[in-house]
Amino acid sequence: MIHRHILTCLFLFALMPLSAKAFPPPSPAGGNYLVLDGVDDYAVLDFETFGVLLPKGTDEFTVEAWVYLNTPPDENVYAMILSQQVGMRLANDDEGWREIKKRIKWQKGDLFLIIQGHMTIRGKPAGTPFHPVALSPNQWHHIAYQAKGRETITILKDLAHILPQGTTLTHDLSHFKYPKDFTLGGFGEKIKIREDYFWGSFTGCIDEVRISTVARYDVDKNGFTPRTKFKNDAKTIALWHFDEPSGTQKFSDASGNAYHLVGKNGAKTGNTLALEPQGKLTTTWGRLKQ
Repeated sequence: MIHRHILTCLFLFALMPLSAKAFPPPSPAGGNYLVLDGVDDYAVLDFETFGVLLPKGTDEFTVEAWVYLNTPPDENVYAMILSQQVGMRLANDDEGWREIKKRIKWQKGDLFLIIQGHMTIRGKPAGTPFHPVALSPNQWHHIAYQAKGRETITILKDLAHILPQGTTLTHDLSHFKYPKDFTLGGFGEKIKIREDYFWGSFTGCIDEVRISTVARYDVDKNGFTPRTKFKNDAKTIALWHFDEPSGTQKFSDASGNAYHLVGKNGAKTGNTLALEPQGKLTTTWGRLKQ
């Protein structure tokens, strides 16, 4: 019996540092969040049922979320955080970004966040110019993309990257060569973009996703990152808190517009497995046995 307790303690002590790395800290917004394994799971609004989220003629908007990346994508894969009229994706730190690295602040191990709005120019589909931003894995980031007037802005935490060009988002997605659905975390499969390059899955956690018909942030101020859950108001098109009980695979829209997301292939809500720093082994062992 004594030997069994010793082995159990050794096992738990070995597990603790692994768990600290495997599980993210609590979401800055509090509560649960969407957990994605990066294999084939994702959350979706079916295009045939819901269409596009932002109405025709939208030229002022904000698309935002809290994001935690666990595992970087392969060098030839863009990990999709969010997609439809606005696309958010992450690219690995490979040699293809050599010129970009000369113009932005980054460090080894960072990924490159790319956000674009889809628009139509002279009847042809196009993507807005983008400003890649370095993003570090294994920490929560507030990411937002907003447009108003003659500015389009990529926001990462309290840093705003401004391009002097506005945009009117496209309403017609007939030109899309990948699913037209609104998705979080990818499409459930790799989709070929060009030779040896793919849209792929995102591995990590997503919380507090809000779509708005207003530019939310005054980037001339300091400390504009939200510190609480996103609010619902008349300019909110869709809002997901992901505060359903852990393991839930349907996610309610808090805007009142009934854009309820569905988790596919195992996408579900989760929460941090809290391991006591003082090493309360009885409590930890009890949780692990559940």
